[in-house]
Amino acid sequence: MLANAKLKHVCAGLAVVAVTGAANAADTAYPTKPVRLIVPFPPGGSADPLARHFGAWLTEKMGVPFISDNRPGAGTSIAHTLAAKATPDGYTLILGAGSGLGTNPAFGYKLDYDPVKDFAPVSLAAYVPQLIVVFPGVPAKNFNELITLAKSQPGKIAFGTPGAGSIGHFSVALIGNMTGTKFVHVPYKGAGPAVLDVVAGRIQVFCGSVTGTQPQITAGRIRALATGHARRLKSMPDLPTVAETLPGFTNDGWYGVFGPTGTPTPIINKLHAEMQRAHANAEFSKFVETIGMVPSGSTPKELGDLVKSELARWTKAGRDAGISVNQK
Repeated sequence: MLANAKLKHVCAGLAVVAVTGAANAADTAYPTKPVRLIVPFPPGGSADPLARHFGAWLTEKMGVPFISDNRPGAGTSIAHTLAAKATPDGYTLILGAGSGLGTNPAFGYKLDYDPVKDFAPVSLAAYVPQLIVVFPGVPAKNFNELITLAKSQPGKIAFGTPGAGSIGHFSVALIGNMTGTKFVHVPYKGAGPAVLDVVAGRIQVFCGSVTGTQPQITAGRIRALATGHARRLKSMPDLPTVAETLPGFTNDGWYGVFGPTGTPTPIINKLHAEMQRAHANAEFSKFVETIGMVPSGSTPKELGDLVKSELARWTKAGRDAGISVNQK
């Protein structure tokens, strides 16, 4: 009996070793079939070319197709929920967005995923600088003058954003918290309609991405006052940062690659290493800059820490400004 018990124990141990060995071999061989990269926005926006650019790089370097799967809707929550609930085998990834993992949860939207617990970070992909722009008839010529103007007309200057709970909405709240100004927040269903209204003068101010505003700036239909990026942009070196007036202010959007929690560490490390090679490639980074972004890599831990810090600061900004969604 004792001998049989020992034999069963040994066999069980060998089975565990065999399964573990097979799993490790699969991780080492990864990838062996196409990989889906979920994109939380429709084709044509700024996220789409970024995802396709990374997908093309990974396809070439890793030997299998990395296929963009656009899943827009519900403020990016459809895509993030899909990724969070995917099988954690490395064959479903997401180009996670700062809105879906930071401002949306901070705003209080009911979500079917936890932005911290349900994702395995791979690497930051890019920052998406935001611009503060105005209708050309607004007398403010710089950001400081805009604040002075707003203080002289409390509650009268319309500040448009791409929507309630967006990075723009939280930016209006943060600017108000830091300066004591009160704008009239005008949320739109996306950046496009808001840009059209600031061009027409129906709103005076707008906060949006470089990608969405630069064509109108170049045409002279709107005027840029400042960028919320931490440093002046290479593409717009004469444009001051908001931080030059409000030290410490930033309001970048950002994108990073994640898998669902439980994705094996060897797979995460393999993907991370290849993304770092992409960032180190001058031609690759130049393309990212041409679509209005700042190419930026990170370690998996740094990306995880970014999600936590963004969630914390936007939650505080929203609480201090008294903004939240009316949901029970």
